[in-house]
Amino acid sequence: MSDKFEIGSVLTGKVTGIQPYGAFVALDEETQGLVHISEITHGYVKDVNEHLKMGDEVQVKVLSVDEKSNKISLSIKATQEAPAEAPAAAPRKPKKRQATVVKNHTESAPGGFNTLKDKLEEWIEQSNRNDLIKK
Repeated sequence: MSDKFEIGSVLTGKVTGIQPYGAFVALDEETQGLVHISEITHGYVKDVNEHLKMGDEVQVKVLSVDEKSNKISLSIKATQEAPAEAPAAAPRKPKKRQATVVKNHTESAPGGFNTLKDKLEEWIEQSNRNDLIKK
């Protein structure tokens, strides 16, 4: 089988089966290989059926040939040029559940976030107060 199908060669095949994990492609009368869902196209593929149909003729590249199990791994994506990178997305606004950062801690509302230094000074002051010491 490996003498017929060399790793790296590009062939034309016909889609003979579609599964949730990929598509089976017939390379000749008696040989078929699997195009895993991750090798169908550049980008995310949720459903193989959105990209391929039974009987489609596709260009595939041979990724690997396993003689023992008679399995051939194929890729459609490897025969296509990768798309140009998308421009960076605009920064998102913070979600409402996120805290707002206040640069000067003296401006923060009571019960808001305090720095450890401020809290430590407060705790030391409380520990020195006689009316708070348990007897």
